[in-house]
Amino acid sequence: MRVETICVLGGTGFVGRHIAGHLANTRVRLRVLTRNRERNRQLLPIPNLQLIEVASYDQESLAEQFAGCQAVINLVGVLNEGRGVGHRFEDAHVKLPEHVIAACRTVGVERLLHMSALLGAAPDAPSRYQQTKAAGERVVKAAHGEHLAVTVFRPSVIFGPGDSFLNRFAQLLQFFPVLLLPTPRLRLKPVYVGDVAKAFVQSLEEEATFGQCYELCGPKVFTLRELVDYVAAMLGVRRLIIGLNEAWSQRQARLLERVPGKPYSYDNYLSSKLDSVCSDDGLARLGIHATAIEAVVPGYLGRQGVQRRYDDFRRTAGRD
Repeated sequence: MRVETICVLGGTGFVGRHIAGHLANTRVRLRVLTRNRERNRQLLPIPNLQLIEVASYDQESLAEQFAGCQAVINLVGVLNEGRGVGHRFEDAHVKLPEHVIAACRTVGVERLLHMSALLGAAPDAPSRYQQTKAAGERVVKAAHGEHLAVTVFRPSVIFGPGDSFLNRFAQLLQFFPVLLLPTPRLRLKPVYVGDVAKAFVQSLEEEATFGQCYELCGPKVFTLRELVDYVAAMLGVRRLIIGLNEAWSQRQARLLERVPGKPYSYDNYLSSKLDSVCSDDGLARLGIHATAIEAVVPGYLGRQGVQRRYDDFRRTAGRD
């Protein structure tokens, strides 16, 4: 299969930007759909990328955008539910894949790469996020057949420059002397965003990946507490980090989901009741060597720590 044009849903997000970077200046043309073109203008310099603003992700609108494409990549996901169509778990994780598959069949798209979730995605999982991710994954897998080759990816938590995981903890550690950490014993096997993007790109035309599901993890298991301690070390800060038990983790989630912006929700807490580690080494199956946190994180969090210490020296010397 030769892929010349790809339509990407969720392409303005963290993983989507890295996939676009991997495919920049190649023969492959990218159509990245967005609800707000102006907000994502940073993608416009990529010469083979077309940023298209669409008002709706219904079947008819998607079919219009998929026309002439050989492949579709669906990266859409929501960690916290919002109000309105497209912001609910069911809409983003189940109904959208249904619309994507119907649109692919309408215009004859032959290849679909779908981002699921490793963090306990199962019908009987504790959280709605996990349950709906599992339902969407089932829909996509059932669509695999003679006329539509499907590949599913299930990453653990993803790290890299600009991530919303380690950088979020970095912000909290910089501004608060005490951090109340929910579910500190949660086990994670973080995967580098560059490896995730490479897995998608390598799978586009590789027939051995058709009909397959790949769990994507890094080389090392961490507890959440160990990761937060590591971030603090990178920043060069000493903070009191208090690991909360189950009861207090629940209380914190109930409180924070009422805060504007919903930094943490009860559904997030339920998701964290299941570890996010791989039972299968999907990166190795794809011939990709997993990148360690220690090889990447000092490059972006370490610089923050150096800058912070420099600012401290300036304040001490009275040069602010």
